Amino acid sequence: MLQCVSRSCLRNGRSIVDYVVRYGSTQTARGLSSMGSGSTVRAPRSWSVHPVTDINRRAFTGSVSVSSRRTRDVQESPTAPARMGRAGSDLGVEDFGSLSADFSSRRAFRKTTPELQDMLYREERQAAGQEEEREPEVFRSRTGRRNTQYWYFLQCKRLIKENKLSEALSMFQREMLEGERLPPEEYNYTVLIGGCGRAGHLKHAFKLYNDMKKRGLVPSDATYTALFNACAESPRKQAGLQQAIHLEQELRRKNHPLSDITYHALLKTHALTNHLRACLHTLRDMLQAGHAVTQETFHFLLMGCVRDRDTGFRQALQVYRQMLRMGIRPDVQNYNLLLRAARDCGIGNPAVASALLLTSDCGQEGQAVKVRGQGSAPLDVDALESQLFTQHPDNDLSHHNNDATHCREQEAPIGSLPSLSGTSSHPPNLLDLSVGRAKEGGVVSLGVVSGMFDRLALMGGAQGFLDKMATAGLCPDIRTLTLLADTMEPGIQSLHSLLAVAKQHGVKLDAAFYNSVIRRAARAGDLQEAKAVMCAMQERRVRADVRTYGSLALGCNRQTDALQLLGDMQAAGVQPSVQVFSALIGCASRRLDYVYLRLVLRAMREHNVPPNDIIITQLEHASQYPPNYNQYKFRNTYLSQIDGFRGYYHQWLTTMPAQETGGPERVHPAETRQDGHQQAAAAVRRHRKQHS
Repeated sequence: MLQCVSRSCLRNGRSIVDYVVRYGSTQTARGLSSMGSGSTVRAPRSWSVHPVTDINRRAFTGSVSVSSRRTRDVQESPTAPARMGRAGSDLGVEDFGSLSADFSSRRAFRKTTPELQDMLYREERQAAGQEEEREPEVFRSRTGRRNTQYWYFLQCKRLIKENKLSEALSMFQREMLEGERLPPEEYNYTVLIGGCGRAGHLKHAFKLYNDMKKRGLVPSDATYTALFNACAESPRKQAGLQQAIHLEQELRRKNHPLSDITYHALLKTHALTNHLRACLHTLRDMLQAGHAVTQETFHFLLMGCVRDRDTGFRQALQVYRQMLRMGIRPDVQNYNLLLRAARDCGIGNPAVASALLLTSDCGQEGQAVKVRGQGSAPLDVDALESQLFTQHPDNDLSHHNNDATHCREQEAPIGSLPSLSGTSSHPPNLLDLSVGRAKEGGVVSLGVVSGMFDRLALMGGAQGFLDKMATAGLCPDIRTLTLLADTMEPGIQSLHSLLAVAKQHGVKLDAAFYNSVIRRAARAGDLQEAKAVMCAMQERRVRADVRTYGSLALGCNRQTDALQLLGDMQAAGVQPSVQVFSALIGCASRRLDYVYLRLVLRAMREHNVPPNDIIITQLEHASQYPPNYNQYKFRNTYLSQIDGFRGYYHQWLTTMPAQETGGPERVHPAETRQDGHQQAAAAVRRHRKQHS
């Protein structure tokens, strides 16, 4: 029977000697260890077996490795079976049950629990002086409670209004989706798409839209409006137009009806991408869907007209007059767009403009969709499209000339801009429908409209334009006065008139307004008047910025004026920009003053302002010989100055710092100058040779 005990000791990694040493007396243990192969030992009744408790658990588990080594020593010894047999033959039968329970409990403690292993691991790390690892923190919301989807909608809307779009996107992704694992709603995506659209992030807006569709959410009209607005505000106009076309085709396949706000967003996309025909097609669909035409509709049509630099002014006048025919009163934005068209766009063919703007107001009766506006005249989209894109006065315009056959032909006097208080003869005000009608003794043709002064005169001049706004019950804003300053004749008298209008309507003038007036006077060559405007600007406590000095630099035709300008900028604490030096180089190049040019280049090197491509192009043109000059026939002082400037210019290119492009690759400054400035100069020379 004791042989079974010995086998149990071997299975549990213990020996009988270890058991006796643990629970028996020292003398008995020595006796057992000195037993021979033939002796028997009986265990005394005074031996007692104590069960293993939780207190000595660690001591018990720690002794397993020691006992296992002893067991291996015993197994490797040739006399191990005999010694085990002699030691177990003398044990009592009555102690067998308690011994087996003790050994069975030891088998259970050979496998420890994960909690005990973690406790032992931490104790070892603390004993080794290592910092205890932190447990992963549980996500906690900002309010300390579980929030709702609408709460996140309000927070994202607030962040977007504060121009914190990245924080709003991070809150939506990390806190709402990953942290609280809330299923988003349609309005959570819509507010973020609208923020991305206003910031010009087209790709991210459509990424949110695709994620929205994958989650099974149904987009609303506000979602589609935000997507079309993202296409319109994208800096890459062609990509925005393509995305808008794909989205419009998707809505057509779904037969999804669009609201008037969504149609206006689509009109804005086509207008800003210079696609006026697409604007008219969208307008036709809008009318077929039964939506009303408002001021905002014509606002986007006028934006599309402004994008056409050749005939935009004539088209803007036609759209404006169509708005008047429908009885829709224009707003301030419509009048500002008319001023932009007068400043930036041409009138196109004068004969076509005369046939369309100065003849009878009878409209074509077509097969197009007609919807009545607030007035009595219907809107014929097909007739409007044919008139806007007419190129020849003889085609489709014969009905316009029938009313003018019995009239005395007379050209409108173009070329002089009436002042705000002038009472001289005016050309016809094309903003008025009655003026353009052909009648006996009326104007039936226009002369050559060469500049923005003439185009403003066709709208009644500055005074006539403001009177039209007053008739409509509108007051000019700062944008209106700035555009008038751009289109009016330069002069201190025009400035005083605009200042009086601003005072009358309570408009607070900013630096952009004064910069426009200074720029107009400086381009006209009147530097003293430009300085007088700057003095008036300082009297009204409007701080001059670097654009103010850049506008003033356009009139510095002499070297002393440039030195005084740079000194004033240094005294005011304004660092000269590359635009200021470009204006000075342009003034010096037009006068062929190479001493002035060397002074400007030296100032650029002192202020450490890197040149751009425009400045290099200007300098390359200034360093070229005249086309018919033969330096071997004769020599003069002027051409010797060119030779001196050419040598200084090539040396200056190698010493100027390179302009930072913001790219990820960094090149040595010398290599950048060689690859940047000199290669740009070589490109300009090759371009001149190809076009010479």
